[in-house]
Amino acid sequence: MVRYIVKRLLILLPTVLFVVFLIFFIIHLMPSSPGRIILGLYAADEEVELLNEEMGYNDPLLVQFVHYVADAVRGDFGTSYQSGLPVFDVLLPKFPVTFRLAVLSMLVACLIGIPLGILSAVKQYSVVDMVATVSSLILASIPSFFLGILLMLLFALKLQLLPSSGIGTPAHYVLPVLTLGLPMAAYLSRLTRTTMLDTLNQDYILTARAKGCSRMRTTMMHALRNAMMPVVTQIGMSFATLLGGSIIVEQVFGMAGFGSTLLTAIQYKDSPLIIGAVVFLAVLFVLIMLIIDILYAFLDPRVAAKSYDTKG
Repeated sequence: MVRYIVKRLLILLPTVLFVVFLIFFIIHLMPSSPGRIILGLYAADEEVELLNEEMGYNDPLLVQFVHYVADAVRGDFGTSYQSGLPVFDVLLPKFPVTFRLAVLSMLVACLIGIPLGILSAVKQYSVVDMVATVSSLILASIPSFFLGILLMLLFALKLQLLPSSGIGTPAHYVLPVLTLGLPMAAYLSRLTRTTMLDTLNQDYILTARAKGCSRMRTTMMHALRNAMMPVVTQIGMSFATLLGGSIIVEQVFGMAGFGSTLLTAIQYKDSPLIIGAVVFLAVLFVLIMLIIDILYAFLDPRVAAKSYDTKG
C-alpha cells in the first residue's frame, strides 16, 4: 500500500506544477500590469514601469514562473495587491467558512442520496423508486442560486425560522447547506441506483442469492462494496469542487468565504491572490484524488495489485 501511495504522489506532483504554470500563463495575458494595478490608473507611466521592473514583471514568463515556484517552496506566495498582506494571510481566514459549508453539504448529500439510491435499486419500479426519481430530476434541474432564493423566501422571509444571510451562528449554515446538498443528493441518488442495479445483476450476486444468502446480506455485504466505487469518485470530485468555493451560494447568502474572496481578487486583478488560491485548491484537489485512490485500493484490492504488476 505504501508503494502504491508513493506512486500516486509521483503522478500528482507534476499535475500541481502544470496547473500553476497554466494559471500563471493565463494571468500573464491580462491587459494590465502589477505596477498599474497597485499604483492606479492615474499613476505616471515612469513610476509604473519602475515598479514593474522591481517586481520582475518584465522578465520572461518562464523566469517568472521559476522564481515563483522557488519562493513558494520557501513559503512565500507573494503579497496581495489589494490589501498589501501576504497571500495566505488573506486566504486562510476565509477558508474555514467554505470548508464547513462543503463538509456539511456533502454530509447531507451522502446521508440522503446514497440510502435513497440503494432503496430505489432494491425496490425498482416501486412507488418509492418513482417518487425518488421524480424528486431527483426536479432537484437536479433547479439552478443552485434559484433554489437558494426559494429556500430563503420560504424559511427566512415567510416562516422566519432561519436567518437569510451571514455566518454568525450554526443556523446561518442551514439554508446554504440545503441549497448545495439537496441537488448533490439527487445526483448521488441516481448514480447509486444505477451502479447498484448493475451490480445486483452480476453473476456472483445471482449465485449468492441462489445459494440461500439473504437479500439484505447480498445487497449490503456484496453488492454495495462494488457499487460504491463510482459513487466514491463522484463524492470526492464534488467535495473538491465545493472547496473551490461555492461562489454563487456564498454570494446569495452573504457568506464571506473562500469563493467570495477569489471572486473579489479576480475583479481587482489581484494576481498573487489568484495564483495563491489556485495553488491551494490544486493541492487540495490532488490530495482528495489521492484519498479516493486509497479508498479504491481498500474497496477493491485488485487496484493496488494491478499497480504493482504494472510497475513490475
